[in-house]
Amino acid sequence: MAFWVSKCIVAMVVTAIAMIAPAEAATARIKDIVNIEGVRDNQLVGYGLVVGLNGTGDGLNNSPFTRQSLQAMLERLGVNTRGENMRTGNVAAVMVTANLPAFSTQGSRLDVNVASLGDASSLQGGTLLVTPLLGADGEVYAIAQGDVTINGFKATGDAATVVSGVPTTGRISSGGLIEREIGFKLGAQRSLRLALKNPDFTTARRVALSINDFIGVPCATPEDSATVELSLPQNFNGNIVDLITDVEQLVIETDQPAKIVVDENSGIIVMGKDVRVSTVAVAQSNLTVTIAESPQVSQPPPLSNGDTTTVPRTDLNVNVVNSDLALVKESVSLQELVDGLNALGISPRDLIAILQAIKASGALQADIEVL
Repeated sequence: MAFWVSKCIVAMVVTAIAMIAPAEAATARIKDIVNIEGVRDNQLVGYGLVVGLNGTGDGLNNSPFTRQSLQAMLERLGVNTRGENMRTGNVAAVMVTANLPAFSTQGSRLDVNVASLGDASSLQGGTLLVTPLLGADGEVYAIAQGDVTINGFKATGDAATVVSGVPTTGRISSGGLIEREIGFKLGAQRSLRLALKNPDFTTARRVALSINDFIGVPCATPEDSATVELSLPQNFNGNIVDLITDVEQLVIETDQPAKIVVDENSGIIVMGKDVRVSTVAVAQSNLTVTIAESPQVSQPPPLSNGDTTTVPRTDLNVNVVNSDLALVKESVSLQELVDGLNALGISPRDLIAILQAIKASGALQADIEVL
């Protein structure tokens, strides 16, 4: 009986602690918040020709590079067109771009994007001819070719034109064939760096502590707010890839600085959860100016030599709405801060100016970033 009562008391204490405990902070896996040194995409670019267009290609008189490329291609195929007046509208010069994934092997395929370079009106129904794709070092890493798929269209009539999307850009799914591999052997590395996607000193230290606690030896060291050095421990049963596999699933509590991001063009405001404001009083006035033009026609008297004229008539109205001095109390949470600012009944654009004024007064404990 005493044992059962003790179990009940323990259960009640645990329940009470759970009720008064704060909400769990945001957590994330290490693999979702860091980039691994050397594991990245490489950008490729190339210049090619799209053929088979139904009269929607480049005008050869307006796009000399398309004419020169077409002549050079035909000469490589044994057709001499030098000095001839070509009038085809079924060819378009395009730029071809792609991302070469990390550790891609020779013979693998990748998606490529195609964008018109000249005055073509649409790439619908076109086929990209063999196009070498070069890296930043000037070497060819892939070859692209295939039918271009576009998301938009253009329909033209005698008196109207309808354009949906962007018909001068397209995509070729699996249209690139990898010809050269990038020589990087991750498994042979003895150490590497983890780069935080959102640099923060606290998060970097938590990542290192979590890895060291899991492995049992100090193999991770935070170098700065954005970098954690990861070394392969002695007598570790595996290589650096095995170590990454073991630690990338670890869950840590992320941290971030207090920040407010505003976009004055669209009126968007984003606040972080740690934004705090001291007690301040805010007053705001809205100025509305309305201008209406109502021109009137003035006719001369009958049998007179006067002219008919237009007399301007302008109605100008200025309306100023003043708000009382409102008190925004010291906030302890993001919700209370938002409620205090919404109580002023102002628009997002006016709220941006108020936040900047509060920051200038020293009452806002957060950084404001304007996009």
